[in-house]
Amino acid sequence: MDQLRAIRYFVKVAETGSFSRASEHFGVPPSSLSRRVADLEAHLGTSLLKRSTRVVKLTEIGQNYYAQVCHILSQLEATDEAVGQYQSRPIGRLRISSMVGFGETIFLPLMDRFSARYPDITLDITLTDSLSVLNRDDVDLAIRGGFAPDERVIATRLMDNHFIAVASPTYLKRFGNPRKPSDLCNHKGLYFRTPQGPTPWLCEVDGRLQDVSAPAAAISNSGHWLRDKAERGEGILLLPRWVLEPFLQKGSLVPLALSPLLRVTPDPDLAIYLLYRETRYQVPKIRVAVDFLIDEMGA
Repeated sequence: MDQLRAIRYFVKVAETGSFSRASEHFGVPPSSLSRRVADLEAHLGTSLLKRSTRVVKLTEIGQNYYAQVCHILSQLEATDEAVGQYQSRPIGRLRISSMVGFGETIFLPLMDRFSARYPDITLDITLTDSLSVLNRDDVDLAIRGGFAPDERVIATRLMDNHFIAVASPTYLKRFGNPRKPSDLCNHKGLYFRTPQGPTPWLCEVDGRLQDVSAPAAAISNSGHWLRDKAERGEGILLLPRWVLEPFLQKGSLVPLALSPLLRVTPDPDLAIYLLYRETRYQVPKIRVAVDFLIDEMGA
């Protein structure tokens, strides 16, 4: 027995005092509606309605039952409405995972503007450089650098992620300005540590990709700390241009004129990607976040 449907039929019969009018409301035959209500009474083990040829009235227990189920149906309708709003307008908790450096420098300020535009969305943001698997980590969106992943998600390119080597004017005045990869062995390196280890300094030499990393002066997963050390003249630093741009503009760090250029992976075409599951794009909170980030980063 579909108890919820039977309850709805019972309530309408009680309100109209007629099986016929109730059946017209639901668009079902009176015999079908009557049978459903009878099944409900049999299930409860009591008579809810007094039936006569002219009118249908509630029994005493029927009145009590009617009052209780009306309250339940009202709550259910409110819940249905809330779910409908959740599916039709941006609302709810949005879980996002972003790389630490990108998150602190670019992403979090963007999401402040997003919150002002969509106040009914609660942001739940985790900054981590560990790889996220959307299904496993219960994440709606992830922002990662590198290559488009192989897992079955949509990977939208947000921006380039090219690395450049920099040093402070003080460092270059003291240790000289390296011009070719072989010069780096006489310098000091400041290395960012990823979950896979310190980023190497790679360069194509004689048609082959070689590791030309300088001796390490410091290794850390704190980009802020490494930038401070680079500004103080303690070594050469290799980081994405979007991280270093403010320091290049003020002149506290300058790009090295190395030829060929350094990179951190065999593939020179690195990027920042927005990852999400295709089936979840229709959820309003995810759709507006994806569209917002693509528009803002494109601008």
